[in-house]
Amino acid sequence: MNILDKSIELINLYDLYQDLLTEKQKSYFESYYFDNYTLQEISENNKVSRNAVHDLLKRTVKKLNDLEDALQLKEQNKNRQIIISEIKKRNNDEIIANLINELEKVE
Repeated sequence: MNILDKSIELINLYDLYQDLLTEKQKSYFESYYFDNYTLQEISENNKVSRNAVHDLLKRTVKKLNDLEDALQLKEQNKNRQIIISEIKKRNNDEIIANLINELEKVE
């Protein structure tokens, strides 16, 4: 996976889990990944060391990956999109017939 793919993957995880991050984590992440600030620029803007920014971003990335490992929201979204895509491909009559068959099984 190249750097661009990794960044896109992290941004997707951020979209899912940003509410579980601290304000500082969100601010640094957005500055780095969305605004393309360098670590040095973020450190100067926040009056902290470059190493502090690096460490916080590293911990944030780990937290995003750990949250996905635990909650699997990205995987669930992917599965939903596959199901939606399959439903759209089917003929409406076939969908209705299948739904009727499923309803008859319940009765």
